[in-house]
Amino acid sequence: MTTQTSTVTSHALTGTELASRARSRKALKVGRIAVLVIFTLFVLLPIIFMLSTSLKDQIEIRTTGALFPQSGLYVINWFYAWTTVPLALYLTNSTIVALVSTAIVLLIAVPTTYAIVRFKIGGEILPSMILGGYVMPPIVVSIPIFMMIKSLGLPDTKIGMILVHIILNAPIAVWLLDSFVRTIPKELEEAAWIDGYSRFDTLFKVVLPLIRPGLISVGIICMILSWNEFLMALLITSSPQGGQTFPVGVARYTGQHGLQFGEMSAAALSGMIPIYILVFIFQRYVVSGLTRGGVKG
Repeated sequence: MTTQTSTVTSHALTGTELASRARSRKALKVGRIAVLVIFTLFVLLPIIFMLSTSLKDQIEIRTTGALFPQSGLYVINWFYAWTTVPLALYLTNSTIVALVSTAIVLLIAVPTTYAIVRFKIGGEILPSMILGGYVMPPIVVSIPIFMMIKSLGLPDTKIGMILVHIILNAPIAVWLLDSFVRTIPKELEEAAWIDGYSRFDTLFKVVLPLIRPGLISVGIICMILSWNEFLMALLITSSPQGGQTFPVGVARYTGQHGLQFGEMSAAALSGMIPIYILVFIFQRYVVSGLTRGGVKG
């Protein structure tokens, strides 16, 4: 009888423990979801506020701090955003500059990174200089770059902007690609050399296909940096016809009473949508590039 009672009690305790563990797992799951929801709202709040501002009347924007419109939706801000300022031209300029500069940056960065990693070109000095260019604030070199562009006769031109973005993004691309190249076993390249491949053949036929995910991620990151660049675009260009890009164009929404925040918000959202779609499509490559770029093999 005593044995049976102990067995029943043991089963009861086991059932209680299982129920307690189930409740703990459920609470942990709910907690994770709550943290994720709070973080998502925290990230989306500026975008929600910007969308709300683009649908408010100018007086309401300046007099109330409400998150959502209180006096109706003013969709007219979106119309004015595309008509009072040549927004389409600004977006076109940004697209051309970002695509062309990123393509040239990758053409420069791939052989440069390969030469540094495999053949130790530049010793310890060149990687240190590249790292310096990677972490250096652009404002430090703004005047020298402006003088260089001016001496070349390229101020207020798309070619000048493309050249500047190549200078700014090439160190970043080399630094990020470094970790991808280091993951390739050197034995694969040695086998290619034995088969008669030259170093250029090995780079383009063996290494390049293996680091394709890295190329995509670095390309996307460089495009984002080019799309968002403001300082050099402000210094070098002076008109949308000369290559002024989207970030500078957003600052052009002024009226009799100052900045037109409704139109500015609509324009900013218009410029954010393409880059958000791009990042959403290639998000796993972007995350891979950022995380690998922080770990040197």
